[in-house]
Amino acid sequence: MMNLIHWRLYVAVVECGSISAGAARCGITQSGASQAIAQMEHVLGAALLLRERGRIRPTPFGVRALAHARAMLAELGQIQTLARAQHAPGAASLRVAGFASSRPWLAPRLRAFERTHPDTRVVWLEGSDEEVEAWLAAGTIDLGVVLDPAPERDAIVFGMDEWLAALPPALARPQARDIALAELLALPFVLATGGCWLHAQRLAERAGLAIADLRLQVRDWSSAWTLVRDGAGASLLPASVLPAERDGVQVLPLQPRLQRRFALVAAAHPASAALQLRAFLVQAISGATDPP
Repeated sequence: MMNLIHWRLYVAVVECGSISAGAARCGITQSGASQAIAQMEHVLGAALLLRERGRIRPTPFGVRALAHARAMLAELGQIQTLARAQHAPGAASLRVAGFASSRPWLAPRLRAFERTHPDTRVVWLEGSDEEVEAWLAAGTIDLGVVLDPAPERDAIVFGMDEWLAALPPALARPQARDIALAELLALPFVLATGGCWLHAQRLAERAGLAIADLRLQVRDWSSAWTLVRDGAGASLLPASVLPAERDGVQVLPLQPRLQRRFALVAAAHPASAALQLRAFLVQAISGATDPP
């Protein structure tokens, strides 16, 4: 039998690169974690993890399962958010939406806003950037995180993320300091979308280029990294999603360099509380200190 606790452990083990570190993140013993993973593999009838050179990495099946596991956990988080929203029916509620990589910067600042505005509760919703745009258009949310907004949207830019080329060992260029986008797109290629509309294929179209040899397309950034490391092809990934350990993968900046911008955009007719939150975040961005 499996439950969400098992899948939370599996995601933690993959992200941490070891069973012991994943177990520590989930607050269980290493032996308990090993038994849980073994039980999952027995029930599934397929191996999730490979153990080699002292490190843990997902099998090809495990890579595909990882994306679904993260989606399940994200949906659970949405349900928990909705449940918490029922506890204070008298408070004003603001809905802020964004994609997963935008949350680490926003979460502490949203909590700081709630501390200084105890009569207002902020509900976080997670989705792809296309979903966020749809929610903004429908007025479902008050503020949303978007990528590379047009100037007329009066967006609050709060972060930049550089696009980097990831080359497997067989395609590595030891003497290179950077790589042109056209040169990268001519290689065997793994397309990762990250659940976002802005990805390598869109960037290629903007530049009047095309991916010449598309080997695989995946949604998850970490799955793309695993495929690159295993030699499936090169890829183009945001710097913020790259692991600290390269495992033989060569990472190069583009020439000329490309970045994506994270920005907050308000709905067309924001409530007064939403305007207060917007002003609070503008001040947080202009200040150099992190919230307490």
